[in-house]
Amino acid sequence: MRLADGTEVAVFKDRAGAVYAVGNRDPFSGADVISDGITGSRGGVPVVTSPMREQVFDLRTGICLDDPRVSLPVVVLRWSAAERRVGGRY
Repeated sequence: MRLADGTEVAVFKDRAGAVYAVGNRDPFSGADVISDGITGSRGGVPVVTSPMREQVFDLRTGICLDDPRVSLPVVVLRWSAAERRVGGRY
């Protein structure tokens, strides 16, 4: 999925049904691979692990749990019965 500005977005749904959207570009490698990452949790925090260098990102905030100085952009999702919209960056 892409935003109007061309940014690729990775969208994930956890087992509880919560949906998260973050930027698809791995800030460590520069590759658009976050959508291929493995989701799970760390200490109750929903996360995605980058398939490139295996850094772990909080899906709620985008912050890298291995290096808090680095983060993914978080994208606001708006859902309705009639349409689905992806908002701007958070």
